[in-house]
Formats: sequence, C-alpha cells, structure tokens
Amino acid sequence: MLVSEEILENLIEKTFKIRKQVLEMTTQAGSGHPGGSLSCVEILVTLYFHVMHHNPKDPQWPDRDRFILSKGHAAPALYATLAEAGYFPIDELKKFRTFGSILQGHPDRNRTPGVENSSGSLGMGLSIANGIALAGKLDGRNYRVYVLLGDGECNEGLVWEAAMASAHYKLDNLTAVIDRNGLQIDGPTETVMSIEPLAAKWQAFGWHVINVNGHDIKALIRAFEEGKRVKYKPTVIIAHTIKGEGVSFMRWVKDFHGKALKEAELRKALDDLQLWYEKMRNNYKSAR
Repeated sequence: MLVSEEILENLIEKTFKIRKQVLEMTTQAGSGHPGGSLSCVEILVTLYFHVMHHNPKDPQWPDRDRFILSKGHAAPALYATLAEAGYFPIDELKKFRTFGSILQGHPDRNRTPGVENSSGSLGMGLSIANGIALAGKLDGRNYRVYVLLGDGECNEGLVWEAAMASAHYKLDNLTAVIDRNGLQIDGPTETVMSIEPLAAKWQAFGWHVINVNGHDIKALIRAFEEGKRVKYKPTVIIAHTIKGEGVSFMRWVKDFHGKALKEAELRKALDDLQLWYEKMRNNYKSAR
C-alpha cells in the first residue's frame, strides 16, 4: 500500500506528540514506565491512525479491530495514543496515576474508554488475543486482533503455550507484535534470559514471521498489510526498536524502564525530543 506524503507527515507528527505526552505525564505522576513506552510509539501510531478499523465515538462497536496491550507497563503510550485518537480528552493525561483517575498505572478495561484488556501481569495478552480472534471466526466477523508483547515478556511460558494455540486454530485474523528493544527491567534480554533465535522460535511454533525496523512507519505499514494477506496461520512482527527512543540520554538505558524523569531532566528531554522530531522530518523529506 502506498502512503501519501501528507499521511506519513501526519503520522510522524503524532509520534512526536505522543512521546511528549508520555514524558510529561510520567514526570507529573512521579512514576511510570517511560522507556518501554517510547520504544513502541510508532507501532501504536501506525495501528491506531492507519491500520485499524475503530471508532472512538463508539468504543464497543462490534466490528472494530481489537488491540491488546500485553506489556501493560507501556500504558502511558497507549493512553496518549487513545487520547490523541479521541477516546477521551487529552487533559485526562494530567491525572495519570492519581487517585480515582481513569488512567491508572496499568490499563483497566472497566475504567478507560478504548482499552480492550486489563493488563499488568505479563504473559497473558496473547491468550486473551487468541480468545478474541477465535470468537471473531466463530461469530463470522471480519475484525482483526493485534497484540503487543515485550521482548522480556517472551520469557513467560504462557506466551509459548498461547503461540501453540494460535497456530493450532489457524488464527489468520491475529497479528502479534514483539517490541524488540533488547532491554528488560534487569538488563539486556540476552543476559537475563536469552530469547534468541526469536524469529526461528516463532516459525517453529507455526507462525508467519516478519522482521522490521519498529521505528520505520512505512516498513510497519507494509508489515501489517503483509500480515493481512497471510492465510491459515497467525503473523508475528518482530519490531526492532530502541528503549527510550526520542531522547538521547534515555536511549538504550535500562534504568528508565520504570523510572520517571525529574523536572530538570524533563526540560532537557523535551528539548531533545524537539531535535529528534526535526531530524525525523528532515530525513523523511530527503527520502522523498
């Protein structure tokens, strides 16, 4: 699918706005998970503003595509994306992690418009996505299901049990995305508990596998379109990303997995992010 210059520029702008919101809301709350939120922004923007069929005015529309956030600690990125999409006012982001807010530290489907699953305990999202995808087939509906997992989350045995089930039931209406940023809370994934060869493992479990640069929106669009064309097996997109992407001093730093910035750090980060955005726009224009 060809993407117009206007659409691509709009999507890049949204990645900037959402990264900015992630930094501001976690700093204001004094807690949260900014690193892994920043790594998955392009994935969420591509899904919510280009790939998925959904309706913010009717979050329970029966024929909507479903998004399952399995790595629930990336809630700031999801909340900022939902707000930008119009599921609730952007001002609600200022109440992140406050008492009584609709935006708690991990997603709660009973509180937040647009959230499909409550998450926090890792490893469960793919099983939930399987159930929704299988229900869609049984009900004769054409919606698709997308699930985002962390790479450290792939240490969980439940992920692989679910992966077997996805292939067994030939869930070709299911696409999983692995946020392959290489870091988890205790350090590099390959030091904590190696998950490589990741692509070969998913292939062995019966999945169609696509490797992609998870910060390249054009490449992500192509990957999601390829997944739609695959029949009789689920698709997994291994999105190679950078934890803390957009802020120079946060990139590849595990400490920002679950640590919010201080106010002075936030000011520097926002300046950094502005420079990052200008660079992305210039790179895009030079590639036209």
